[in-house]
Amino acid sequence: MRRQFGTLIGIGLIAPLAVATMPVAAFAASPTRAVGATSSAKAPFSKFKVDLRWTKATKRGGKLTYAIRATNLGPHTADYFWIGGYVPNGVVPTLYWEAAKGTTCTWEGRLFWCFTPNVLAKGQSEWLNFRVTMKKGTKGTAVAKLGVVAFDVPQGAHTLSKEEIKDLNLKGHYYLKTAKSTIITPPPPRRPGKKRPPAPPPPPPQPPKPKWNPPPIKSGTPERNEKKDT
Repeated sequence: MRRQFGTLIGIGLIAPLAVATMPVAAFAASPTRAVGATSSAKAPFSKFKVDLRWTKATKRGGKLTYAIRATNLGPHTADYFWIGGYVPNGVVPTLYWEAAKGTTCTWEGRLFWCFTPNVLAKGQSEWLNFRVTMKKGTKGTAVAKLGVVAFDVPQGAHTLSKEEIKDLNLKGHYYLKTAKSTIITPPPPRRPGKKRPPAPPPPPPQPPKPKWNPPPIKSGTPERNEKKDT
C-alpha cells in the first residue's frame, strides 16, 4: 500500500488570516454530529463506521497520536468524503500526518480535514494517522472529535472536479467519535528545607572494669567488736 506523508503548519494557530482555506471554512459552520447522525431527514447515500484509536495519556508538552479507519457501510459508493475532524485545544502549530497515496490535508484552528481521491465501494475502508504535540502549558484533558464527513454527490456529478463539487454547496453527513486524553502534570519539586546538623558521634566505649574479688578469710578465731556497756 502506497502511503502519503505530510507536515502541516496550522492556519490560525500562529496568526489570524483574512482568507479561509476551503473546505475548512465550510466545515467551521457545520454542527458537530454524533456517530450515525445526518444533516437532514433524507438517508445518506453512504453511511460510515469509524474505528478510532488514540493515545490515552501523555505528559505536559507530550505527543498524542490518532489513528482513524473509516469503512463505507453503503448502500452506495462513497466518492466524495473527508476524513479528520477537530484536534484538541492547546497544541503547537505543527502536525504530522500519514494517509493513502494522493491524500491532501488542510488545517485551520481546530479543524483538520484530509481528502482522498479514492472511491470506496460498500465494505471498503480509508485511513488516516496523525500526531500533534501539546503545549507545555496545556493541562487537564485533551478532547478531539474525529471521523468522516460524507457528501451526497448527485447522479452525473462524478465527473466533476473537487473544486466544482465544492461549488454545489452539498450538505454533509457527519460520523464523529470523541477521543479524550489525560495530560499528566508532574508534582512540583520539593523545596529544600533547612539542613539538620549531623548527629554527634557516639561516645567511645569504656574500658572494662576489673572484677572485684573479696580477700580470703584467714583461719582462726575472727576478731569481734562487741558493744561495751556504758
